[in-house]
Amino acid sequence: MDPVTDSLNEVHRRLSGLRDGQVADYIPQLATADPDDFGIALVSMAGHTYRAGRTDTPFTVQSVSKPFVYALALSDLGPAEVLRRVGAEPSGNPFNAISLERDTGRPANPMINAGAIATTALVRADGPAERFRRILACLSAFAGRPLDVDEDVYASEAATGDRNRALAYLMHSAGSLRADPEETADTYFRQCSVRVTVVDLAVMAATLANGGRNPVTGVQAVAEPDAVRVLAVMATCGMYDGAGEWLLDVGLPAKSGVSGGLIAASPARFGIAVHSPPLDGSGNPVRAVAALGEMSERFGLHIMHGPGLRATTVTGAERFERDGRAIGVVTAQGILEFTEFEALVHAVGEVTPSAPGWMVVDLTAVTGVLPGPAAGLAAVLDDLADRGHRAAVAAQETFIEAGEGRPRTWEMFRTREEALSWCTRA
Repeated sequence: MDPVTDSLNEVHRRLSGLRDGQVADYIPQLATADPDDFGIALVSMAGHTYRAGRTDTPFTVQSVSKPFVYALALSDLGPAEVLRRVGAEPSGNPFNAISLERDTGRPANPMINAGAIATTALVRADGPAERFRRILACLSAFAGRPLDVDEDVYASEAATGDRNRALAYLMHSAGSLRADPEETADTYFRQCSVRVTVVDLAVMAATLANGGRNPVTGVQAVAEPDAVRVLAVMATCGMYDGAGEWLLDVGLPAKSGVSGGLIAASPARFGIAVHSPPLDGSGNPVRAVAALGEMSERFGLHIMHGPGLRATTVTGAERFERDGRAIGVVTAQGILEFTEFEALVHAVGEVTPSAPGWMVVDLTAVTGVLPGPAAGLAAVLDDLADRGHRAAVAAQETFIEAGEGRPRTWEMFRTREEALSWCTRA
């Protein structure tokens, strides 16, 4: 039983029929994307991966590369020097706008094209070949596997990238870009043409959420202060001229790309990625925006949401024999949000009797359960019943309700002792 995957599948099913938006065609190779491609992947801080839909489809990273190359530049030069060359203020303009400071030519932030081109040039290297090698190695460390370049997309970008070249020349003429404009633009085109899957992007987002440490491989891709700075800029600038509304409604640091990829990071919880090629007017993938909005509401993910003091959620997990009956007991405390819910589900799986037996979920020290975790726990209890187990929940409040149209498959008690007593006599 995997309630996180079930939740992703539910969101995927509900949004698969959404037909709004248009596939990007200003880069000809991107216009060949299937508008029905739609995949969601989530990677938790424990390194667990959950997925729904088409998650093995390769596509190019495009602008989703920007936060990670920004992290590499911060690592190379430090925040003060990078800020001197690339700003950190929302531009309020489209991704390809000429958002440069008057007199200095400094781009507004590293998430728009001008700022990303300038950031690419800041990566330390002896020349463009070594610079791209380091960028590819950085993206691969975040993804947890070697990545490569889609040469057809690269050729298409290079053939149609005059606006990005113009941005590079404008910054060069103003003195804010010191590298060769042609070489810098070409490196940027190759950077955007790196090939990924939606699972790769979820691992990359989770690495940022985990303070720069890849939760799957354990590799420290960047230092924790640099990851924090990247997340801050993503929160205010990552969704272009839709960044303000995104932060209000979804409240997660995020970055989108014109190939249909979108990442979001819930710090210390998980990274999530969605791939769906049709874009809205701001260049953000329509289904991805809708999916993240639903997930944020369901699991209370808004970064301004204050859950209070966090403590260890699962305080006990054991399996034992009593009166000849196999009984599993999991005890939890505090508020159950996503991370706490995931820990509780894994604990239930570890102590559930191998043959049909009895299971007690002790929530008497739990003070609140968000809607998403509540629905997920109900699904876990239903699954236990489907597999022949008998389950009981001990809680001071009715945190968990049966799904619509389904009878309750578990018993409710006010105390742990009452629940255990029922296990020996039911």
